[in-house]
Amino acid sequence: MKSPSAQHPSDWREGAPSVVFHSELPAAAKPLFSAPLLGLLGKLGARYRPQVDALLAERHKRQAAWNAGQLPGFDPDTQEIRDSDWQVEKIPEPLRDRRVEITGPVDRKMIINALNSGAKVFMADFEDSSSPTFENMIHGQVNLYDATRRTIELTTPEGKHYQLNGPSATLIVRPRGWHLDESHVTVKDQAMPAGIFDAAVYVYNNAETLIGQGLGPYLYLPKMESWKEAALWESVLTDIEKALQLHPGTIKVTVLIETLPAVFQMHEILHALKTRIVGLNCGRWDYIFSYIKCLQAHPDRRLPDRAQVTMGVPFLKAYSELLIQTCHRRGAFAMGGMAAQIPIKGDEEANRQALEKVRLDKEREAKAGHDGTWVAHPGLIPIALEAFEPYIQKRNQLKVLREDVKVTAEDLLRPCEGTITEAGVRGNLSVAMGYMAAWYRGQGCVPLNHLMEDAATAEIARAQVWQWIHHPGTVLDDGRTLDGALVAMWMAEEVATLKAALGDEGFVSQGYAAAVALIEEVIFDENFVEFLTLPGYARLTHKN
Repeated sequence: MKSPSAQHPSDWREGAPSVVFHSELPAAAKPLFSAPLLGLLGKLGARYRPQVDALLAERHKRQAAWNAGQLPGFDPDTQEIRDSDWQVEKIPEPLRDRRVEITGPVDRKMIINALNSGAKVFMADFEDSSSPTFENMIHGQVNLYDATRRTIELTTPEGKHYQLNGPSATLIVRPRGWHLDESHVTVKDQAMPAGIFDAAVYVYNNAETLIGQGLGPYLYLPKMESWKEAALWESVLTDIEKALQLHPGTIKVTVLIETLPAVFQMHEILHALKTRIVGLNCGRWDYIFSYIKCLQAHPDRRLPDRAQVTMGVPFLKAYSELLIQTCHRRGAFAMGGMAAQIPIKGDEEANRQALEKVRLDKEREAKAGHDGTWVAHPGLIPIALEAFEPYIQKRNQLKVLREDVKVTAEDLLRPCEGTITEAGVRGNLSVAMGYMAAWYRGQGCVPLNHLMEDAATAEIARAQVWQWIHHPGTVLDDGRTLDGALVAMWMAEEVATLKAALGDEGFVSQGYAAAVALIEEVIFDENFVEFLTLPGYARLTHKN
């Protein structure tokens, strides 16, 4: 897989800026950070930090325009890319069957269980389902190093042993998004962009092993907002390939379409990555959050209770169908979204209803033309496989072109009908506080109310409450006006309930004091905080 014209690895050490670690590397991780890798990280950090910052500044500029009354839309300057005929490179064999993918954090037990789960793919997640403590991020790299070599094992203090058994799910790794930094690692006194750090360390240490197994270094790229951000990933991954003397396009990627701006640039994102991209994914929960965030200044775009914002509502249906049409026209996979349900023990009827929701959702995705879907729990894999079985021909639905789909910009922006309820507001407060408390304890994937939640859930929850109380005239289904005072009262009641259950000491030690302070800050701030995890990370870093 080496290219004779590729840059020699030693070139990346010559003149490379120093990489400074501000926390001690665990002993198990030190062998992963060889001198050549440190040279590569130094070069990547110095080269791309300014470009990342410039693209983040463009995000802020676009948001300011939307806050001033404009709306997102299709870019006339890239019309030729949307209209012309082209396709992505052929999808490699190990990625041609993706009917069911399971996702989860990069902790050792999760990786073993997910690879053993019977899913076609496991997405190991450094992003929304991991709490980004330095220990979690670095041990995640150690765990993936062992997993690619099939030496990963775990024996719990109770004596239970975990190891890989038989064929495994194909591994895809999700690095962190452009908006996140790895503050424990600096180059030229600036934090390393977290996604570049995650991707470079993983690919550098594991590409050769994976290629030797007939696989490859595969990534899921999150939270992009434009084709320019995709082009930046293309440059970064090309540099990593050069450092490892890999043929161009060896690193394969799937991109999550989980922001409102990205849905208007799907053709352009595929085009920017066309030698390495294999598909797009409907990241539905982050997409709902992004809809609220981007349209924060538009009171006519208020959404109802989160439970009412299902994939059947018009703006989400349009998003899903346009993604399928776009991908299949270009020869790329169109992946469906997450089923967050987890089996409910001890209540047969509630469990039956939950699993029926999963079945109906997966049948909807399969019938629409998706090539596969996500689940959060191994117990849902058989349901998802069965739902896709009648529709999948030769392991995917690339031939389902959905030429019947006609989606306009307004279709993608139109809010859904529904009501806002006291239970919905209280539920958002409870979930946001509960999730962030676990996040501060080092957990990024948390079972709450029989759903496996990640950071996207907390983002939707706090964003909805902000949206509702910062636009005058928000009325509950019972006729009351929803405002900051009412939310503050309900939040105080939720906090009192938590303190009664946990005690004052437990309220602090289990992360709730920090979580409540953060949620109050972002909900009542006059300005919409871009990402909950940004101020959250600053406190998490200080704590650790």
